[in-house]
Amino acid sequence: MTPDEYVEAVLDLVERIPPGRVMSYGAVADALAERSGRSSARLVGSIMARHGGGVPWHRVVNSAGRLPPGHEIEARARLRAEGCPLRASGVDMAAAAWSPDEGI
Repeated sequence: MTPDEYVEAVLDLVERIPPGRVMSYGAVADALAERSGRSSARLVGSIMARHGGGVPWHRVVNSAGRLPPGHEIEARARLRAEGCPLRASGVDMAAAAWSPDEGI
């Protein structure tokens, strides 16, 4: 998979995350690892920062549920509107984490 194909794969996966659910950067990387040969949460974060504006970027958080840095207020508002379970520090990952194995 080329770097451009990996960017597209990340964005395609993020588009599949249902409203009210989230994935961590690492979970996105892990879900694509076998196909892509890459497994880097940092790379996914970089892709989201550069190219994620057209996808539901607010549904990708860190593994502890913290919201995207610099966009916490908007992400929290969007997630709240979708009915995502939240905590003071961010997303309740136990309740909101989604895997592509679940389908949509």
